[in-house]
Amino acid sequence: MDANAPRGLLRAFTELKDPRMNRTKKHSLGDILAIAICAIICGADAWTQVAKFGRCKIKWFQTFLDLPNGIPSHDTFGRVFAALDPTAFEACFMKWVSDLAEASAGRLIAIDGKTIRRSLDTANSKAAIHMVNAWCQANQMVLGQVATDAKSNEITAIPKLLALLDIRGAVVTIDAAGCQKKIAQQIVDQGGHYVLQLKGNQGSLHKETVLLFDQCLTDDCRGVSYTTAATTDGGHGRIEERRIWATSEIGWFAEKNKWKDLRCLIRVRSKRTVNGETSTEDRYYISDLPAHNPSGLLGYIRGHWGVENNLHWSLDISFAEDDRRVRKGHGAENFARLSRIALNLLQAEKTNDGGIKTKRLCCGWDHDYLLKV
Repeated sequence: MDANAPRGLLRAFTELKDPRMNRTKKHSLGDILAIAICAIICGADAWTQVAKFGRCKIKWFQTFLDLPNGIPSHDTFGRVFAALDPTAFEACFMKWVSDLAEASAGRLIAIDGKTIRRSLDTANSKAAIHMVNAWCQANQMVLGQVATDAKSNEITAIPKLLALLDIRGAVVTIDAAGCQKKIAQQIVDQGGHYVLQLKGNQGSLHKETVLLFDQCLTDDCRGVSYTTAATTDGGHGRIEERRIWATSEIGWFAEKNKWKDLRCLIRVRSKRTVNGETSTEDRYYISDLPAHNPSGLLGYIRGHWGVENNLHWSLDISFAEDDRRVRKGHGAENFARLSRIALNLLQAEKTNDGGIKTKRLCCGWDHDYLLKV
């Protein structure tokens, strides 16, 4: 196994500016990044654990890192990542991901936000960090992320994140927070397609769409053509049924031209039965895709929730992100980015059939497997 494998990853970060003054540097930025990434892959969830991991593995790290002054202290890790420019760090991250992730037409890119709860710093009047992530279903990877100070700022963060991404030929899914005319316009202008969830934040469009489908369902859509498809799955006493109705007949909507290339209105009815008790929920969407492939549309809508199950769940359960108490400077945002680097690497390694948590343990036990990851 090539002990220089970590340096291949670090090449993407060679242009990252070190925030420290030269006279204060006892450890290179590359060494700090390599130790931090390896430690977080292996289970470290705080700077103290990163430093402890480095000290426990110092003989191994010395086989491919210079380490002229040994392993940095946890204070050094904390100070460096608190000062590191998150925008520059993100640019390097995305350069690395673009080489790692394969782009394909029709791929799903789900955009959704997640708050890092323990990053709230009331003593310094600092809101909890809210990371808006772009998740590629096909590659099972984080393509990029932008931090905001509050969930309400997703409307400004999403355009910034989209501008960093190559979405040509992709289908971008966003929940109701991102259902905005300018966001739809940007997605199409960048060569992508959109499926946006529709709620009361788009008053007239939402109300008229609900009314249209209510009439369709009660009157069998007389005079309105539509397509439909359904799926059923379940297990362990749970059954989930989903039915989609999609129509391209939107000429009646007065503001249709204000939504870039709007072609389709969608209703999805989810019926969930657990231990004999059934609940039903209707959700509505708009898209620039045509209505003739309802199964494909339903696949994109269901696929959007992969960002919850495969990204947010992994960050909470396998990386304990909500319990992390990193708060100083840019530390919380940059630790979150390191966690996403680790998650991408673990997702990309396919020879181990265990989950993310098991893979992290294996990396800590086996140097060869860690280098493979």
